[in-house]
Amino acid sequence: MGHPAAQTSSLLTDFLRQRGGVAIIDGGLATELERHSADLNDPLWSAKCLLTSPHLIRNVHLDYLEAGADIIITASYQATIQGFEAKGCSGEESEALLKKSVEIACEARDIYYERCQAETSDGNNDNRVLKRRPILVAASVGSYGAYLADGSEYSGNYGDEITLETLKAFHRRRVQVLAESGADLIAFETVPNKAFAELLEEENIKIPSWFSFNSKDGVNVVSGDSLVECASVAESCEKVAAVGINCTPPRFIHGLILSVKKVTSKPILIYPNSGESYDAHRKEWVQNTGVSDEDFVSHVNKWCEVGASLVGGCCRTTPNTIRAIYRTLSNRSALPL
Repeated sequence: MGHPAAQTSSLLTDFLRQRGGVAIIDGGLATELERHSADLNDPLWSAKCLLTSPHLIRNVHLDYLEAGADIIITASYQATIQGFEAKGCSGEESEALLKKSVEIACEARDIYYERCQAETSDGNNDNRVLKRRPILVAASVGSYGAYLADGSEYSGNYGDEITLETLKAFHRRRVQVLAESGADLIAFETVPNKAFAELLEEENIKIPSWFSFNSKDGVNVVSGDSLVECASVAESCEKVAAVGINCTPPRFIHGLILSVKKVTSKPILIYPNSGESYDAHRKEWVQNTGVSDEDFVSHVNKWCEVGASLVGGCCRTTPNTIRAIYRTLSNRSALPL
């Protein structure tokens, strides 16, 4: 059977080998849900759709698969047991909603495979990528700040009373449920602290995870900790299969990949935001502060050349962004692992 930790890390390594060394992660979820007419003005944010309109989540997952994504991330970033309970759900109902986020993504994958089978030509159809390939479902775990819904995941500033033990207690059951929900891996996103590494060990989580940090200055994570130090924690945790950056402006990514590469031998993942600024008080994105899809994608080959092997988008990126990444990567020769 081999060592369990070796098995978890090999899932991603084998997956990347099958994809020629580089795999594509999907893009932003919440803004796409809004484009599909969802109202997300709620502390649950995108997770509200698990209660009100799961079909919209499934549609967005399908849009990304048809744009060329190899990994789809569930709508559970803001989904917490405590958040659902605040909405009047029981503990049991809250756990069922977490599982539902994974079920919806798995359903989207099944529907996509059916569409691929129904398609006679293997490849593109009216701009859709209908190509049967390995697809992974990553169960998203957002930070404690995401639950607070006050933008503090972008600052990492939770106050002195929130200790490592508090954070672990907050996330523990959620991580257990998602680990047993049928997802292929857990994506710990916008992680500003080290609680998750300890939690994975304490709970002996059986499926692989990735850690993605965000940075506003290209050097430190948002909490002020050194990114290199955070990546080192991820490197030393056997249950973490990949480490990298999410929700960070594209201009910082090149330097951050080089920093992470110094301390990890694991696959490096990057899914930056569009570069737009978020106003936490007004709860909206500041207009015209981001980069175009063309500018975003112009960096992709360079990011892969310096060490990224999983590439996608975060806030405010769209299926068009992912389609452009797919085309860019399709035009390059397979990268050695």
